[in-house]
Amino acid sequence: MGQTVHAFEFLDQPVVAARVIVVFGDEPFLRHLALQHTRRLVLADDDIPPTTIDGPTASWPDVMDELCTRSLFDPGGARLVQVRDADDFVQLHRSRLEAYVGHATATGVLLLEVTKWAANTRLYKLVGQHGLQVECRVPVVERGRQKTVDQARLTSWLIDWARTRHAAQLSKTAAALLLERVGPEFGVLDQELAKLALYAGGKGQISEKLVRETGGGWRAQTAWEVIDAALAGRSAEALAQLDRLLQAGESPLALFGPISWSLRRFAAATRIIQRAERLGARLSLAEALEQAGFFKWQREAIQTAERQLKQLGRVRAGQLHQWLLETDLALKGSHSSPDMARLALEQLLLRMDQRLAPHRTGA
Repeated sequence: MGQTVHAFEFLDQPVVAARVIVVFGDEPFLRHLALQHTRRLVLADDDIPPTTIDGPTASWPDVMDELCTRSLFDPGGARLVQVRDADDFVQLHRSRLEAYVGHATATGVLLLEVTKWAANTRLYKLVGQHGLQVECRVPVVERGRQKTVDQARLTSWLIDWARTRHAAQLSKTAAALLLERVGPEFGVLDQELAKLALYAGGKGQISEKLVRETGGGWRAQTAWEVIDAALAGRSAEALAQLDRLLQAGESPLALFGPISWSLRRFAAATRIIQRAERLGARLSLAEALEQAGFFKWQREAIQTAERQLKQLGRVRAGQLHQWLLETDLALKGSHSSPDMARLALEQLLLRMDQRLAPHRTGA
């Protein structure tokens, strides 16, 4: 019986019976956890290593030979053959994999680690029927044609992760605030939880107050202040905070991550409003922001976001996706040097200030 699950659910599974397992997605921390859990479930002893093969240089005969060979360390157990970075391997041997999935050898377990794994392919459907595929992406929720980060699911996972991995009790409001500050960066969230658990002491209670005081460190807090100031139209303050971070050695690409994540939510809210208007429906800013991923139980945060969206203005809010794409391409190309990267980020932040726009526009 096959299965397709998200990493959140897979990490709770006590057993795995599949002979073909695909771990896919672009979230590195979740992929790392899923691969570790697979090894624990398949191999009888933690000291028994998997057989690892690099996908770009892997040949089909070599992989099949490994799968059909009994384990030297555990002759009666299954052998785990992991093909790392297997995107090219899958493309090259897709038809062979399609034939193999339904008739996998009982000797070994094939573990494919890929980034892209399209749901509309025959191979995806076959693995879903006969094997196991584990999605390692930020969970999203569909609202019509719009996909947004599933904040409720992320909050629930964060609370559970704090309890099971860090022996800490994370409140719902604290989890929401931590997500607001860090964004859906699972590796960073895990590090922050480890630090917060130490600050929480023996009782292990992580409150919203503790997150405000210590969560994210000064760099994460300052990065948030950069975005907050830019969206409020306080350009001088935003540029000063950006300079502070860059002078401290923060990478422009690392800073662009939380900036991009925050602005994408405002862009999504704008599109939600525009779509509602085309359908002749009335939608408040608060409702649009909630659908775009803002937490409705954080009333103060919703009210702040409303003011920021109004300051940004309808026309420029509708251009956010384009501006983010331009900045991303610049940081990875023409503006990859430190000085040019600074310029690209500064230009993006200045675009947020309505006072600097050629024409004033309403929200």
